[in-house]
Amino acid sequence: MDGGRDINPIPARPDEEQIPKVGVDSWVASHEGRVQRSRFLREFDRVPRPAFYAGFAVLAAILPALTSDEYIIRVGFDTLLYMLLALGLNIVVGYAGLLDLGYVAFYGFGAYGYAMLASPKFGLHWDTLAVIPVVMICSALLGFLVALPSRRLVGDYLAIVTLFFGQLFVTVYQNGNRISFLGITKGYDVTGGPNGIPNVDNWDLGGFKIGSVKGYYYAALIVFVLALACIYLIDTSRTGRAWKSLREDPLAAEMMGMPVNRLKLIAFAVGAAIAGLAGTLFAALNTAVFSADFDVPTLIIVYSMLILGGAGSIGGVILGALVVNVSLEVLRTPGHATWIFYVVLAATLLAKLRPWRVLAVVGAGTIGLGYAFHAIMSSAWPRSTRGTSTVGGWLGNGLDGWNLHPTNPMMIGNIAFVILVLAVLALTTLRGWSRWLAMIPTLYLAAFVWDNRLVVEPSITRLILIGVILIVLMNARPQGLLGTSRVEIV
Repeated sequence: MDGGRDINPIPARPDEEQIPKVGVDSWVASHEGRVQRSRFLREFDRVPRPAFYAGFAVLAAILPALTSDEYIIRVGFDTLLYMLLALGLNIVVGYAGLLDLGYVAFYGFGAYGYAMLASPKFGLHWDTLAVIPVVMICSALLGFLVALPSRRLVGDYLAIVTLFFGQLFVTVYQNGNRISFLGITKGYDVTGGPNGIPNVDNWDLGGFKIGSVKGYYYAALIVFVLALACIYLIDTSRTGRAWKSLREDPLAAEMMGMPVNRLKLIAFAVGAAIAGLAGTLFAALNTAVFSADFDVPTLIIVYSMLILGGAGSIGGVILGALVVNVSLEVLRTPGHATWIFYVVLAATLLAKLRPWRVLAVVGAGTIGLGYAFHAIMSSAWPRSTRGTSTVGGWLGNGLDGWNLHPTNPMMIGNIAFVILVLAVLALTTLRGWSRWLAMIPTLYLAAFVWDNRLVVEPSITRLILIGVILIVLMNARPQGLLGTSRVEIV
């Protein structure tokens, strides 16, 4: 004491909420607080992460008890499978910041590995409890070998190398029915080639065989929850923090003494092991594997889930897989897809067009243009209105009298699609009332293209709509729904 004052006063402990996480800069950590966020996201941040994961597991567990429809349960299984894949990709991309475009090859490697060890292909029918560790270890080793020559690569260079590996996998397995050693030996059938490997055994856990969709749903749920728990523990460990440091700035991480190359190898190996585990579930339920199931479209879907949910967020993996896969299934039916298209279109106009008189002009103009154009074309070209809408009910009846439905819409639909793309590009160059007025024929053209061209090919349309959703999200929230902002000072 000196004059009644402490010589070395103990500083007050700051509020826990103000302390940034380990490995996160304090200014960057406070960026989210300076940006206005939705009430949902603010409330979500207050929920402890383990409680959120446990709540999801409980809700997912009671789904089969709420329905006996095997289609819904199968959609649930596929969603859990995508969650597992996105969880492994999150380690490589979300944590370590490595752009791996060959990730889906590890998924296929696991599926083919299980098929070779548990099918009549080579006369092997191993127990699943023996196959899973072998497949995961081999997948991790393959991930390690892929990362070994590319550990010094970053960004686009790493993406090119991993993309080459992914396409190499598809090519080798597609032509694996005549593999020889340097052309010296005769060709052996290893992968079945285009015919794949059929008659794959179901999961056999020590004599307990899983043969129903509901059984695989629960198996996928248990596997995902166990994998999620392991990744959550890794996320809060030194390795998890080191991965995030590597993601933010590899050079700074290396200057701080972190083994950057070793961290990359570990990230690739762990992500590949999880993908291989997911492959065993896929092969067992489908009882067959084909190389086409592990090509670029699957990679795009998994990446869209991770980006939508937020790279680096485990909760984002869950939310992203739910939104994307459920949306893809709903859009599979033309009638449902049409409802979603017009509801989303109307909601977007309500949210974005201001002031209200602009919304009134654009809405009334689009409706009036449709009825006027339909009346003119029904007289000038009767075949343009003899088709029917893909959706029934009052919406279908309204569309039949408002939109054109030619009897053979393929050719005119293709031409209208090209014109629509050009119209949207031109719309971005306009300002003021000229934009609002030009939006009227553009909206009608979009409805025509949807009803007559896009909705009849759901396999293509679903991916287009997912791409549109991602573009809109990246403009509104670049870090994804539950991702953390990354602030760069330039």
